[in-house]
Amino acid sequence: MLHGIDVSSHQSATYDTDGLAFVIVKATEGRSYVNPKMEAQAERAREAGLVVGFYHFLWPGNINEQAEYFAQQAPVRAGDLLACDWETTSRGTRASSAEKDRFLRKVKSLKPRNRVLLYCNRTFWLNVDRSSYDGDGLWIAHYGVGRGKPRIKAKWVIHQYTDDPVDKNVADFRSAESLRTWAEGA
Repeated sequence: MLHGIDVSSHQSATYDTDGLAFVIVKATEGRSYVNPKMEAQAERAREAGLVVGFYHFLWPGNINEQAEYFAQQAPVRAGDLLACDWETTSRGTRASSAEKDRFLRKVKSLKPRNRVLLYCNRTFWLNVDRSSYDGDGLWIAHYGVGRGKPRIKAKWVIHQYTDDPVDKNVADFRSAESLRTWAEGA
């Protein structure tokens, strides 16, 4: 398993890259927020030779506009991972399963040369999702279990296993090169 982290504006742009194979950076949220540290955080990962990803925090409604906003704002290169962060918003709302599916498909149509992932927690995957559609792969959050053991039957690509002191993840690949080859094979 490969180790990685995901970062947002809450983390430094000079995070430690030792032992990491990938970093996924928050890019956007809704139709108006852009992470002010996004470019510096992505560049830090690129300088370290890591696989880079970007994620969008999905809000309900205006799905096509959100996908377009994400695709326009994130400094995406071929081989970068793109993800939809599907969870409860700060207002206690959430995009529906159908909206999540539309977002993933729209991002894939806008960025066909990039892998598009679904990020959600185990509860959403088991109880809120209605389609089991995860684009090119599932990035599942489930804490309090072993690394790489998220207690779901679905195939997953990345497991976020803790958020202490940062969001830590493992990817189900044998080597950094196999992850890079998969990411570039969209």
